[in-house]
Amino acid sequence: MVEAVMFWNEPNNKSHWDFSLDPEWRVYGEMVKLAAAAVAAENPRLVRVLGGISPIDGAFIRNMQSQHVLESLDAVAVHGFPLDWNHWNIHEWPAKLDEIRAVTDLPIWVSEVGVSSFGAEEVQEWGLQRTAHLLIGRAPRIHWYSLYDLPRAWPATTRHREAEGSSYYRHFYMGLLHEDGTPKLALKHFPPYTPELGICQWFHFEDYRLDQAVRWLRTLNVRYLRTGLSWSDSLRPGAMEWFDRQMRALEEFDVTLTMCFTPESCGVQPHHTSPPQRIEEFADFCVRMVHRYSSAGTATNESTQKKSTEEGDSWTVEANPQAPPTTTKSVNGPKPAADAPRS
Repeated sequence: MVEAVMFWNEPNNKSHWDFSLDPEWRVYGEMVKLAAAAVAAENPRLVRVLGGISPIDGAFIRNMQSQHVLESLDAVAVHGFPLDWNHWNIHEWPAKLDEIRAVTDLPIWVSEVGVSSFGAEEVQEWGLQRTAHLLIGRAPRIHWYSLYDLPRAWPATTRHREAEGSSYYRHFYMGLLHEDGTPKLALKHFPPYTPELGICQWFHFEDYRLDQAVRWLRTLNVRYLRTGLSWSDSLRPGAMEWFDRQMRALEEFDVTLTMCFTPESCGVQPHHTSPPQRIEEFADFCVRMVHRYSSAGTATNESTQKKSTEEGDSWTVEANPQAPPTTTKSVNGPKPAADAPRS
């Protein structure tokens, strides 16, 4: 079940939103206001969340407030990785949340928090437990990043790549599971913190890990899941078939659905971090996905699928099933299906 829609990912991080093309985030602000209003009109029960910010910056939230963006939203969100990338101590988590509370009365979600095992698995093991103790009870949603290590054959979404040195390679060690699906030391500590502690797991286009990921999420008793649908990927051949499969697999979880990544053909510059030429196109994408995958219209609803097909999956935005049976839980993890792809 989709419980929330998040508008972009890390809009104050140039690796995700090129603010050199939008220095005051005016385009971003107008885009969020338009998309949030469109989503509310399509399904008013969904929580509308500002894209999780990284770094945690009260000035950015104040900017959004001055543009009246927050009036269109139900929550803001932050990302923090103090043991890997941030220039503050893990014990400062409560103070970082207070920094944002000083600016807005909206609930503050922690939509990404994690610790890499780059240096040692024991660091991640300790960091998970300390993070849980610091954040549970202080934020209504906490999504641990992530379930799986990023496969080494895939690039991390960052500007400087290998020029970042060890900072870049940490991106490939954030999972509770190794790339091959085997558990790390921290995994056994995760179940006691669920359901308060959720998971953020990005699924790439036609991601071979999807089915095994669902089995792991059940095993860990995860309720809250954050993932995304890429506006850019939506233009690929077979995109809707993949999105349908992904969202059908995730129906039993309370999903925060992040909408992001500009198609090259739609950007001011031909890059997924570019502001769009027409913000209405992003709002239209959000509405189509909400119509298709929220309870008012899901991929498993045959009448909705038929309607979407007959109408050519086209919506215009003007400017201004049953959960699977319960499985026996074991931190040794689910057994892969016989046909499950191997890394």
